[in-house]
Amino acid sequence: MSDLDAVFKQEYGKVVASLARRFGDLDLAEEAVSEALVAAVEHWQSGLPPNPGGWLTTAATRKALDRLRRESARDTKQREALMLVDDSPTEPTGPVVDDRLRLVFICCHPALAPEARVALTLRLLGGLTVADIARAFLVPETTMAQRLTRAKAKIKKARIPYRVPVTEDLAPRLSTVLAVLYLIFNEGYLAGTGEAPVRRELTAEAIRLARLLHVLLPEEPEVAGLLALLLLSESRVAARFDEDGELVPLGEQDRSGWDRDLIAEGHALVRACLRVNRPGRYQLLAAVNAVHTDAPAASATDWGQITALYDRLYALEQTPVVALNRAIAVAEVDGPAVALAQVDALPLDGYHAWHATRADLLRRLGRSAEARAAYDAAIAATQNPGERAYLARRRGSLAPSQTAKPPPGRSPHPN
Repeated sequence: MSDLDAVFKQEYGKVVASLARRFGDLDLAEEAVSEALVAAVEHWQSGLPPNPGGWLTTAATRKALDRLRRESARDTKQREALMLVDDSPTEPTGPVVDDRLRLVFICCHPALAPEARVALTLRLLGGLTVADIARAFLVPETTMAQRLTRAKAKIKKARIPYRVPVTEDLAPRLSTVLAVLYLIFNEGYLAGTGEAPVRRELTAEAIRLARLLHVLLPEEPEVAGLLALLLLSESRVAARFDEDGELVPLGEQDRSGWDRDLIAEGHALVRACLRVNRPGRYQLLAAVNAVHTDAPAASATDWGQITALYDRLYALEQTPVVALNRAIAVAEVDGPAVALAQVDALPLDGYHAWHATRADLLRRLGRSAEARAAYDAAIAATQNPGERAYLARRRGSLAPSQTAKPPPGRSPHPN
């Protein structure tokens, strides 16, 4: 990744959030930042400025002001912008003081459709492309583009202001905010595009915002659960790829390289959630990760407990992706044949993890020809270079015929 790309990905959400607060117009903020990025490509040919983020903020602010001045109804628009943005020090600031967390809450306004709230926040805050977001939602890119267009039109038509959320705004928007932070983290954890297998700026930002949210809502167990889930996942980052950039699955990772401080913090949060005893999606996923990180070796993993946790999650959230992850655990308890029957029944043929799971289960059953085809489908369905390298190597290790029994191995549980 070039220095320019790294700066853009790191600063995009910050600058959009800053301009949205100042001008009260998400469309204007995004357009101005896009223009500033184009200008940066030209001005930074000889090297990055000392403060790239500050340069982009200043340039984008000027672009926004120029755009307002060019509008034929600029006086009206400027008055409207001033009405939407109140910088008066006597006005209550509300509970959310971080610009980017504030942007998450405004994009999660109840007037927007739930899927549009998440998609719009990913676009504005994470700087993810439409293709990135479409892949996260398992929908065509054109469908996602239409959702984003409708969401922006809705904000403009409903005159939804960029204002500091008051306490009453938090609860009805919280589930969507949590979903947004989780998706931002996931895009960084296993990047959908680009040459790098991970995007650490996205995982770091998701964790930062989750920490802020936990400070804001310390008694909300799902917030604590999400933070625990992100910390426990992040704890494995140093062991997730080998020196050549190839993905290392969870069962093969060198656990001495896991971050024990993050694990301890994550486990403490999970224990706090257990005391509250109001289980939800993120608490259960965090508990699954706690079981994994508690095992000193892959062979010591309590797969029965993990299966039971996925049973509870499926009772709350009956989705094919949850069923897929449960089947991966079932393979370790009841064997690959039982798991494969469950996986084959899921409507996930556009999801790379479904193909990868099938490939591994077929490999373990000695069905090499079918496994080879499944690996091909999995490779075609992912653009992550580390994951593609891992899948290609596994494909290449298949026995030449279906009669040859391959060595035993573990299902590709999320690493």
